[in-house]
Order: sequence, then structure tokens, then C-alpha cells
Amino acid sequence: MLKTLQYQADLCVVGGGLAGMCAAIAAARHGAKVVLMQERPMLGGNASSEIRMWVCGARGSNVRETGILEELAMENLWRNPYKIYPIWDSVLWDAVKREKNITLLLNCSCMDAEMDADDHIAAVTGWQMTTQAFCRVEAKLFADCSGDSILAPLTGAHYRVGREAASEFGENISVEVEDKKTMGMSCLIQAHKGSEPVTFTPPAFAKKLTEEDVRFRCPRMQSSYENFWYLELGGMGDSIADTEVVRDELVALAYGMWDYIKNSGKYEDADLWQLDFLGFLPGKRESRRMIGPYLMTQNDITADRHFDDVVAYGGWPLDDHDPAGFYYDGHPNTSYLTPSPYAIPYRALYSENIQNLYFAGRNISMTHAAMSSTRVMATCALCGQAAGTAAAIAVKYDTTPGGVYTDHITELQDALLWDDVLLPHHPRTPAALSANAALCVNGTPSADANVLRDGNDRENLFICAPGDVISYRFDAPVPAEEVRIIFDSDLDRVTLPGDECERNHTMRANLLPDSPVMHLPTTLCKAYTVEAVCADGTVVRLAEEQNNLYRLVKIPVGREVREIRFCGTDIHEGGSEVRLFSFEVK
Repeated sequence: MLKTLQYQADLCVVGGGLAGMCAAIAAARHGAKVVLMQERPMLGGNASSEIRMWVCGARGSNVRETGILEELAMENLWRNPYKIYPIWDSVLWDAVKREKNITLLLNCSCMDAEMDADDHIAAVTGWQMTTQAFCRVEAKLFADCSGDSILAPLTGAHYRVGREAASEFGENISVEVEDKKTMGMSCLIQAHKGSEPVTFTPPAFAKKLTEEDVRFRCPRMQSSYENFWYLELGGMGDSIADTEVVRDELVALAYGMWDYIKNSGKYEDADLWQLDFLGFLPGKRESRRMIGPYLMTQNDITADRHFDDVVAYGGWPLDDHDPAGFYYDGHPNTSYLTPSPYAIPYRALYSENIQNLYFAGRNISMTHAAMSSTRVMATCALCGQAAGTAAAIAVKYDTTPGGVYTDHITELQDALLWDDVLLPHHPRTPAALSANAALCVNGTPSADANVLRDGNDRENLFICAPGDVISYRFDAPVPAEEVRIIFDSDLDRVTLPGDECERNHTMRANLLPDSPVMHLPTTLCKAYTVEAVCADGTVVRLAEEQNNLYRLVKIPVGREVREIRFCGTDIHEGGSEVRLFSFEVK
């Protein structure tokens, strides 16, 4: 008999893509004990080296997703300047492994769920292929971040599949008659251009493509944007049950496309291109979508609706792909701009009928039309961070996801804002301790420095010289919990090398001879100190950092203080100014 390993947690997250990672990390950092069950041998899901889809999100100036996702991006710039996928995998793995409150179960596929009588999940069980053991996880709360919503059929959670009729919600990009068709899945190609000729002999199973076949999907090998996303199939049938069959078709199509590039005679320098990667695990865009207390529609997005329970945001276009994918006789997608950012409500992140079930990723409570925008991974990551933070609050008060909505939504929003997550139409209230203190620069009160405590962490920048000391002085000793600093990580990435595609994407597709070597933004403070003047006048150094990588820095204080001092002493190579959006004490 095979053994069963037993685990207990406050939160069990099923699925280790960016949404599941951010949910697990957020919950763990807020004190919850987490088990993260991931069926693949690495983390990242569609962003991992197995699939290699780009992490896309809100479009426009100064709207890049921050919080946990920006931490990962900064660490990748530091550790992975050549954008090598195995190193990216290690960045993601390390981000989870170093959280002491997370137990990570890789190679573990969720296969069963046990229910209590009152519509609560009691436990889930996964099969870990490497250990040939079952892993049973009991938890107070569960989060389905699996993409395919495995917990829906296992628990009876309500869900939808396919495209709604336009008449159901008045969506003008929907179809006239509802169906079960979805967007398809892709097996991607990556290659590099070298200096010596390389031949390519296609396998016998490769699909033979003609100029007619690629007229709407013609590869642009010299473009850094070329990642072959349009090698897409599987939307006409069941995007879960048919995956293995569709994978075979996608692999044949992908090898056929590479054969066309190399051997059709249509591409200049085709002999210099060498295939580096062809994915055998399809990256999915759409399958089951869970149903929460609120079902978000296209009209909520296009009207830029304000939600009192906003916890995340999107900004990608309504980017709908025809279910026929590559074989659709026309352009592969339609794209309609959206407000950026637009709000996503908390009520779209938990089940309407299973009392302790969260979800985050492309499976949140959306219509097909709305999901065509929210499905991209940076948006999914924000939803994951929101769900994980909410779960920790639910554990704190021994309540349900719905209980957080009715009784603790303000606490959830405040926690997300403090953790550097932008909430559209919902400004952050400055910390009261900072607001009531004297704010000085080099010992002199400074009105200019007030932007550091105005609650705006993206627009109002304070600039000073290395060595300048910024301090909060209090009339009498006060108990202080934490120092929070927001540095300038160049959200628009204008200080990075390369074209717009290279600067804005965490990873790259094809490697060109002039592909740049990346570096950290030159706006980012590299070295700093933070000190406290205690009630008895002694000075305690709370932090001394020589190689800061992050936009958000939080430093514990845990004592009564008369003064808190910050001094930036160095900037990453290419910079000359200490640039801060926020410096507060609570």
C-alpha cells in the first residue's frame, strides 16, 4: 500500500503559477501557515521555463503591477541579466522556499477533496509522483489557483465554461448564442540567431505549412516581440479533456512553423537561426471560470466601474482569440483598449457556494469577455496577492471569505496598500504616526519632504543627495511598529537597455545578436541605513543595507522611539540621486 503524508495548514493553495505563488507568499507573510501544492516540478505556471508565456498586465505609464510581482521582477534583473529561463525558475522557487510559513509540495497533482456537511472543504489530496505518495492537506481555507479550477468538479463549486450570449450581460464583444467554446492553448517556440549556418530537418509528424497558411500569422524573426503566441489550438472542444490531443497537434504545428521559417526560402538569414526551445506543455488561456458573489463583466471594465471592495486591478485590452486558433481564416485575435487601471472587486475572488474557497488567476469570477482582459499573468498575480492577504485576515478572525467582505474589507484594503498594491479609486491613508511628527531633512523641517507621507506612492517623488538624512521627530517617546519605504524602481523601465519590448518584459522570446544585457534601474537606491533614537536617547541601527534590490522595504521597529532616521548612501550604477516615493512610520 502506498503511503499518505499528512499536512495541516491555515491555507492550502492549489496551483503554483504566479497567482498561486503570490497568494501563498502574501498569506505567509501575514502570519498564516500555508501549504502550496503544485503539480509541476517548478513554479511559475505559464511564466515558467516549461511554457514561457510573457508576464503581461496593465498598459500605460506608471501603472505597472507592484507588490510581490515587482519584487520578483527586481530580483530577476539582478540575478538574471541575460534573461535565461532556468535562472528565472530559480528566482521563483527561491521566493517561495525562503518563506518560513510555506510548505511547498512540487510534482503534486490535486486529485480529491473532502467536504464537510456545511459546504466547507475539509481536506484535499494530491498525488506526488516523485515520492509515490499521496499528500493529504487539511486546512481552514483553500485557494484554487490551478488555472483549470480543479476544485470546482471536486467540491461542487459553481463555475462557467465558454462564451456568454451578448444578451445575457449586454456585452458587445460576446457572441449572439452562448456556447462552450474557449480561447485555445499554445506551445511556444524560442530560437537564437547565430553567426554560422545551421540546418533543420523536420520530423515526419511536422505539419507542412504554406504561405497561405501563415498569411495572418507570419513570423517576424527580427522583432523582439515575436513569441509565436498565435500557434494556438483547442478552443473548439474541451480545453481540459482534449489537452493531450491538442498538445500533439500543437507540437506538429510548431515544428511545421519552424520548418517553414528555416526551409521555405521566405526568410532572410534563415540559415543563421537555431531552435532553442519548443514547448511540450501547452500554455492555456481559458477553461473553467469560478463563480463568486460578484460576476464581473466587460461593461464593468469598459465603464471603469468603481468598487467599494476593490482589491486588485487590470489594464490589458479585451484580447479575445477565436476558438479555432491557428485555423481561423482571419486575424487571430480582436483587441479593444480598456481603462488602465480598472478595478477588480474582492467578491470576484471567492466562491458563491463553497464557504472557505478562494480562487485567483484566470479562473476568477468573470464572464468570458471580461476574462479576455483579466487572464494575463500580472493581473492574476495581483489577484493572488489579494486572495492570500484576505485569507490571512480570515484566519486571524476565524471567519470565512464572505466574513472578510462584510466585516474586514477595510483592513484588507489597508494591508494591500501598505504592501504596495495600487487600488484604483482608493487612495492610501497615510500612517497617523508619521502624519503627526516633525519631518526634517538634515535636521531642518522640510515642507518639500511632505510628499513622503501623503499616501501617494507613485506620483509624488522626493529626491535628495546620497548622505542626506531624512527623519521623523516626535514630541515624546512613541511606540513604533514598522518603517515603510517606497523607492523608485522605474515602473516605466525607461532606464533599462533595449527596445520597449525588452525593457517591459521580464523575460525574452528569441535571442538576437543585439539583445541587451539587463541591469537594475538606475533610479533605485542601492545602500541605506535606518536608525531609531530610543526613549532613553540611545541610537539603534534598525537596518543597514548595501545591496538593495527592492522598491518596497519594510523594517521592524518594535520599541518606543523619539526619532526615526533614514539615510540613502548609494545608488545602483548609473544613478546619482536618492529617489523616494514614501518614507513612513507606523
